[in-house]
Amino acid sequence: MAAANGVHGVRVGVIGGGQLARMMIPAAIELGVDLRVLAEAEGMSAAIAADRVGDYTDTATVLEFAREVDVVTFDHEHVPQDVLRALVDAGVPVHPGPDALRVAQDKLVMRERLSELGLPVPDWARVETVADLDDFIADHGGVAVVKTPRGGYDGKGVRVVRSAAEVAEWFATIAEDGGAGALLVEELVDFRRELAQLVARRPSGEVVAWPLVETVQVGGVCSEVIAPAPRSAGRLADVAADVAITIAEGLGVTGVLAVELFETSDERILVNELAMRPHNSGHWSMDGSTTGQFEQHLRAVLDLPLGATGSRDDWSVMVNVLGGPAEGSLTDRYAAALADHPTVKVHNYGKAPRPGRKIGHVTATGDDLDAVVYEARAAAAFFQD
Repeated sequence: MAAANGVHGVRVGVIGGGQLARMMIPAAIELGVDLRVLAEAEGMSAAIAADRVGDYTDTATVLEFAREVDVVTFDHEHVPQDVLRALVDAGVPVHPGPDALRVAQDKLVMRERLSELGLPVPDWARVETVADLDDFIADHGGVAVVKTPRGGYDGKGVRVVRSAAEVAEWFATIAEDGGAGALLVEELVDFRRELAQLVARRPSGEVVAWPLVETVQVGGVCSEVIAPAPRSAGRLADVAADVAITIAEGLGVTGVLAVELFETSDERILVNELAMRPHNSGHWSMDGSTTGQFEQHLRAVLDLPLGATGSRDDWSVMVNVLGGPAEGSLTDRYAAALADHPTVKVHNYGKAPRPGRKIGHVTATGDDLDAVVYEARAAAAFFQD
């Protein structure tokens, strides 16, 4: 690696140029850290810090990028294992590392490792044939959830099915790959609501947890986050934090870890998904917590002492801007939105509007939950048609 020459002698390289990398930039500026981004294409959200554009699946490209930084972290979990291993072999500090990221990259590996750690997960199975899947469905009340192990997000690669025929093309893809693949099938969980627990862990072992939050999904995409989750004080919050800390320590995660959870109708907590990076469910922390998740992620990957995670106000509500205006951009709506909601914080991802796309979010805070929810929803509505 080249000698560091950032403001404080530290350069952090982020692979991926999406909105998560973009939102690390203000935190890096405040910390005096030189943030470099390897973006997938020109004009991405983090273009302001993207001094390189290239293919993150190409080992040579990633190694060339890594030579100019002191530590590598990620905007997403999709960098192939062979590329991650090449970074480690070249002596590049990678946070989180390949072993941890492998669990986030493959849902079957995730279920296997979480089960080995004794953590609560839905009943699940690895299925390689139509017969295996139909047997599982029959044993679970005639319905199940099928997931592709890799690549799914925001509801993609997930189907609720009553017959294996409903995922016939997924089995066909497995067959084309030589039959070595498999699908993940899980029980359809009867849940009251979805929750998320964020923690951060640094390489030397310190771990901190933010308040447990409630997430509201629309069409498989996170729409709203309420922090803290209503009616979560006490045992529920303690169990969720213990689960997330156990995962962070058991898998050796460094940086921010988001654990998406189900609160079931019979009062259980089950782990649904993991993300080893800043996460949509933690965006509220930028305005609502003493230490936002993006600053914390940088602290963690640099092995600096972690910041306090308490809430600044009684309540914080984050609402995603999904799709955006039918014509124009978010900035065209600023005057009206900011005039009507001067206490709300608007975060623009610099992305072109498109149906279902996350192009920004707003956050409101205060001491009355109903009022805070109204402010956040009303402000977000200005940017959506």
